[in-house]
Amino acid sequence: MIAGCVENGSVDEAFEYFKAMPERNTESYNAMISGFIRWDKIDEAVKLFEEMPRKNGLYERMPNKNVVAMTAMIMGYFKEGRVEDARVLFDGIRYKDLVCGNAMMTGYAQNGNGEEALKLVKLGIQPDNLTLVSVFTACSGLASVKEGRQIHVLVIKNGFELDLSLCNSLITMYKKCGSIADAEQAFRQTNGAGLVSWNTIISAFAHHGLYEKAVDFFNQMEAVGVKPDGVTFLSLLPACGHAGKVNESMDFFDLMVKKYGIYPRSEHYSCLVDILSRAGQLEKASKIIREMPFEADAGVWGALPAACSIYLNVELGELAAKRIVEWNPHHSGAYVVLFNIYAAAGMWDEVTRVRLQMKEQGVKKQ
Repeated sequence: MIAGCVENGSVDEAFEYFKAMPERNTESYNAMISGFIRWDKIDEAVKLFEEMPRKNGLYERMPNKNVVAMTAMIMGYFKEGRVEDARVLFDGIRYKDLVCGNAMMTGYAQNGNGEEALKLVKLGIQPDNLTLVSVFTACSGLASVKEGRQIHVLVIKNGFELDLSLCNSLITMYKKCGSIADAEQAFRQTNGAGLVSWNTIISAFAHHGLYEKAVDFFNQMEAVGVKPDGVTFLSLLPACGHAGKVNESMDFFDLMVKKYGIYPRSEHYSCLVDILSRAGQLEKASKIIREMPFEADAGVWGALPAACSIYLNVELGELAAKRIVEWNPHHSGAYVVLFNIYAAAGMWDEVTRVRLQMKEQGVKKQ
């Protein structure tokens, strides 16, 4: 009954059943504590865990604070960012199993303590597939390609090589650590077996300004019959921008819409507007914004002001800055760019007006 209520989200009802039990055992405590943790009732879980009695010689039938309950509490502490409490509890477990070890590694990784997660791996605690994904994420945060390669060896030794989620995490880790050759090798291990893998490697190439590689892999993806999605083009468009490929960016945008029927999101328009603006094609960028099928947000307008300042397009820069401020009145960047545009154009009255407006809004020049 307790497990059923927890599964349906009726935690309070589950607790009523728990309290009504004439005799509670280890399983009932485990189920109730895990239920509290699952539905983010951490304080209730802590209280029940502390109340959970210990088995002793006189009361053999009383439940024991076993590894299941303690692991549930470790996960709960990590959910609230109570990393030290989780570690104290973990250290107090006499016979640690793989589940509690994986809970610790995942918790550390998710709380930005990548080094501690890696230490546990080195101590001999063997992670499972899901935990390895978290550990690779931790390596990405540390930008530690050396540590990442060591964990990669562990993956190979344990026969996890063909696990797609692991390979994708490897690609992302090597991308963030700057080891593109390793990222490509990790991709090869997937045998091109999925859109996510293709998107991840294309993103890696784009992230490091390797336009030709990104496009080459996109062409390979099409050749093997994998249909791209909006995420694919969110990598290709910035790759075009970094390489100064203005016409190619327009071609990819058209390909996305016309061939694949992908409905462009705000991020796609923002990329395109940014590319055109950097190339000085401000009127074309403005035209794209005007013809958008939905209202441009601050992200789209935000791609314009800096270029307007460089190319001294006061009218368009003013419009873009005003639209940004409408979305976010405290956006300092919009005021600063507008300030610079007016100053470059010698429009000192407008400079004074913007300065006063910034003061009224409590915006400080960054």
